[in-house]
Amino acid sequence: MSDVSRVSEADLRYLLRCVELAEEALDAGDEPFGSVLVGGDGTVLAEDHNRVASGDRTRHPEFALARWAAEHLTVAERAAATVYTSGEHCPMCAAAHAWVGLGRIVYAASSEQLTGWLAEWGVPAAPVAALPVAAVAPEVAVAGPAPELTEQVRALHARLHGAGRGEG
Repeated sequence: MSDVSRVSEADLRYLLRCVELAEEALDAGDEPFGSVLVGGDGTVLAEDHNRVASGDRTRHPEFALARWAAEHLTVAERAAATVYTSGEHCPMCAAAHAWVGLGRIVYAASSEQLTGWLAEWGVPAAPVAALPVAAVAPEVAVAGPAPELTEQVRALHARLHGAGRGEG
C-alpha cells in the first residue's frame, strides 16, 4: 500500500481553494466537498464541488475531475497531475482516479475523520464503506490530512448536519 505523506506548504494553497469550493457547495444546498485538478506545472486545470443534491449520489467532484482528465489530458499529463480535495476520496472516486491514471491525491480531511464526526453527531452510516484511498488504489501517492484545515472542514460538515458550530 502507498504511504500517506504530509501535506506541504505548497499544497495548502490548493487545499484552501477546495475548502472554498466545499463551502460553495454547502451554500448551494449540497454536501460540502470541493476538489481541484492541478497539472504537473502547477496550473489549475479544472475544479468542481459536490452536486449530489440533484439526486445522483455519484456526482462527486473527484469523480467529475477524473472523467474530465480522461477526456482532456494525455496519459502522461494525467500521471503528472494532482487532485486536491477537501475530503479523502470515497472508494468510487479512488477507483475512478486510479483507472484514469491520475497522479497524487492530497486531501484536507480523511475519511476516518469524517466518519468519526458523523458518528459523533448521530448521522447514519453511508451505504458504502469509508475505506482509505490506499485500500482501493494502493499505487496512488496520497498526502493528508491537513491539520491546518481540520476545523474548517469539520465546521462545514457540522453545518450540513445541524451539529451546531462544529463542536458536535
